[in-house]
Amino acid sequence: MTTQILIAGFGGQGVLFAGKFLAYKGLIEGKNLSWLPSYGPEMRGGTANCSVIISDEPVGSPIVSEPDVLIAMNLPSLDKYEDAVVPGGMIFVDSTLIERKVKRTDVKVFYVPSTKLAAEMNAPTLANMVMTGKVMKECPGVSGENIEAALKKVVSARHQDLLEINFKALETGYAL
Repeated sequence: MTTQILIAGFGGQGVLFAGKFLAYKGLIEGKNLSWLPSYGPEMRGGTANCSVIISDEPVGSPIVSEPDVLIAMNLPSLDKYEDAVVPGGMIFVDSTLIERKVKRTDVKVFYVPSTKLAAEMNAPTLANMVMTGKVMKECPGVSGENIEAALKKVVSARHQDLLEINFKALETGYAL
């Protein structure tokens, strides 16, 4: 099984962090994978996207041009990548920031108010992890296992105090 995931949004929304978390989770689970970050010239506020491929087979190319899963954290990302998702794929939309509905009828769509839920947790920067929790619940190629071990890999040593709130954000998304 191979799952190609494209996470896209503005810089500062944790797009690359969410992708890195999924990649480490796959690595811990013994999967073959790739993680390819891409961002504009501005670190915060510019566009960012991240390609993650999790597979039982070796990954030939890190480029995700036809994702099985699209996580759109803002409207420009949904506008740009909606048509690239494979028929039968999944699109996860941050419904707090994106008011329009997905036009396609051949994909499964999840409207997740991740920015709103993260703000209610007093962790407004963790909308990415709320969304990732929902992806883990709905996507067969991404299990709900090894969460703690993966978080410990991606949360830096100086921010270990944020492990608990990241875990809570993932649980919040998974519970939806």
